[in-house]
Amino acid sequence: MAAPLQAEAPTWTALAPALALVVTGLVLIVVDSIDPDDGSPALLAGVGTAGALASLGLAGWLLAGGTGQPDTGGAIALYGDALVVDGMTLFFQALFASVTALVVVASYDYLYDREYQAEFYSLVLFAATGMALMAAANSLSVAFVSLELASLPSYALVSYLKRDTGSVEAGLKYFLVGALSSAVFAFGISLVYAATGSLLLADVYETLAGGANGLTGVAGVGIVMVAGGFAFKTASVPFHFWAPEAYEGAPAPVSAFLSSASKAAGFALAFRVFVTGFPLGAGIDWVLLFQVLAVVTMTLGNFAAATQEEVKRMLAYSSIGHAGYALIGLAAFTTADGGNVLGASMAHLMVYGFMNTGAFLFVALAERWGIGRTFEDYAGLADRAPLACVAMTVFMFSLAGLPPFGGFFSKYFLFAGAVEAGFWWLAAVGAVNSALSLFYYSRVVKALWLEDATAEFELGPTPTALYAAVVFAAVATVLLLPGFGAVIETAQAAATAVLP
Repeated sequence: MAAPLQAEAPTWTALAPALALVVTGLVLIVVDSIDPDDGSPALLAGVGTAGALASLGLAGWLLAGGTGQPDTGGAIALYGDALVVDGMTLFFQALFASVTALVVVASYDYLYDREYQAEFYSLVLFAATGMALMAAANSLSVAFVSLELASLPSYALVSYLKRDTGSVEAGLKYFLVGALSSAVFAFGISLVYAATGSLLLADVYETLAGGANGLTGVAGVGIVMVAGGFAFKTASVPFHFWAPEAYEGAPAPVSAFLSSASKAAGFALAFRVFVTGFPLGAGIDWVLLFQVLAVVTMTLGNFAAATQEEVKRMLAYSSIGHAGYALIGLAAFTTADGGNVLGASMAHLMVYGFMNTGAFLFVALAERWGIGRTFEDYAGLADRAPLACVAMTVFMFSLAGLPPFGGFFSKYFLFAGAVEAGFWWLAAVGAVNSALSLFYYSRVVKALWLEDATAEFELGPTPTALYAAVVFAAVATVLLLPGFGAVIETAQAAATAVLP
């Protein structure tokens, strides 16, 4: 094992994964200023992919080296404790970089002959930078700024297809709901600050644990409003209604990016803020709050997905259901056993990142071929593109939680963690919803393999980069099966280390 970073280099280098992303975004702008006519799309995609892979490699190297872990000196605090680098930070940064790399590679073909490609790639990298900082935020002020850094580029990405009214409308709705949720989030932070006199999570925790000078009621209202801000970012009820519109109208690679990386970033920040900043029973029982959110979110998402006729919109509602599953990490949190269920939720988000990104990229592949969006339009596609359809089958069954795919193990450990924490009913609700999801996921598989095409269609040339991204996501989803033990162990160790 490599020596801990703090023994070899300045502490600021622990932010190398985030720095790699932002530097790549700036390099793309420089490249575009030299060649503003998008004359080198391969160069732009190559630079973006290299930056994302560099971030992934740095995060993996630091995580493998034990950087920020208790046995190597503990978490690395930076800039007056406003940022912290530990196992949870690096785990999520590796996830963000992986999804970013897949999306950038897939976008090379999807953006064929479109304008403003450099701007597109740079916006993706800047949004990923905001997500990387969300995972490292140790102050409520940094939490707000990093969340906005991730959100503002996302609004532009959703509206990237400027001549498509659906894309523009989706971006506008996303922006309006995002502005509202940001206001709610900022006001909640101000109430917490009024009650505690600090924005640093450790200080907030200590003050709230001591009674907050009689202002626990004010802090409780603030905590509820902060939870509302996270509900928007994770597409959880009641701030979920932007997701179907945004995912449907946005370019499919952007939908993949938002539904996987952006959602995981919201959970990364929520896990840290609530676990390290808000003690249980401080003004409000936030565990009960997340129990309600988890049940309502997974139930509404799955039932809504079951009624859809368009594959892309079905995946959008499905992502809401998976937000409900991930909320179990907070809904079943206890100080005695919180590390296990929180780590299981992190591991589920890792598996979900690959299988959900791959599913949306398959939709992007279908759009690139000019295939319609409904289940019926996908009928018979396996005869023309068998390898891609095998990949989509892997994604669907893994999202449904069927063995022997990675999604089964991530859900198993997540539900088992809830049972061990004493919330068996929460695991039961999750299992019932997971069984329901098999209905609409199997509709895709049935259309691809068992139904006859309703019309003649010609796929045309194979978009190599997009096809490769879909296949790689499927391979990663399958390889997570034998490697899930390492994933869950790393996630639970990282989660345990952040417990107060």
